[in-house]
Amino acid sequence: MNIQTALRVLYPPRCLTCGEIVDSDQGLCGPCWRETPFITGFTCDLCGLPLPGGGPGEIAHCDECLSRARPWVQGRAAMLYDGNGRRLVLALKHGDRQDMVAPCGHWLAQGLRGLDLSGVLIAPVPLHRWRLIRRRYNQSALLARALAAEIGAECCPDLLWRPRATRALEGLGAEARFAMLDSAIVLAERNRARISGRKVLLVDDVMTTGATLAAASRACLEAGAGPVSVVTLARAAKAA
Repeated sequence: MNIQTALRVLYPPRCLTCGEIVDSDQGLCGPCWRETPFITGFTCDLCGLPLPGGGPGEIAHCDECLSRARPWVQGRAAMLYDGNGRRLVLALKHGDRQDMVAPCGHWLAQGLRGLDLSGVLIAPVPLHRWRLIRRRYNQSALLARALAAEIGAECCPDLLWRPRATRALEGLGAEARFAMLDSAIVLAERNRARISGRKVLLVDDVMTTGATLAAASRACLEAGAGPVSVVTLARAAKAA
């Protein structure tokens, strides 16, 4: 028995959410997979929210994206921010579950199928330095690196930065979020030549109103980037 086999006997792979033994590393068991709200089928072209209907080549936008202009050109999400989707995001964001990063990168790549990603530069939504010190890692940067490795694209983890701290967005309405994040994200000047005229794909853990992604997208566009697209691990949907 070699070392790898021995380790698998001693430490068999377990489901990322419930801890049950599974067949492969970094996966979900059958019940948890079925209970995770992965997004498939026809979606909003700007945020990835599932939509009814949809025919070949049809492009549509959800009510929220129709009512609020988005500075990016396309958006996707891997799952809904609900149930197991919410638990996975919170475990990664606040539970130091960095073992989840690789499978999340794969799920992000699956959500981007059909988009033209040739020559794209992948970058995460940044954390302010004080929040980064407290948390010790930026979950969006981890996701961006994993996605870049999955699709063979270039990643720039420090493309953007936050020159000022902002309070947590939880509990704030859409208008308050957009107002708070106005000019809160800017390009790191050392990356200006790197971004000029280039397609950019921004990565974040969750999209709620889109305020953070809008601020990051505008920072890229104002610095001379080409079209900006976005992808999130989860998309929060308004309750019906």
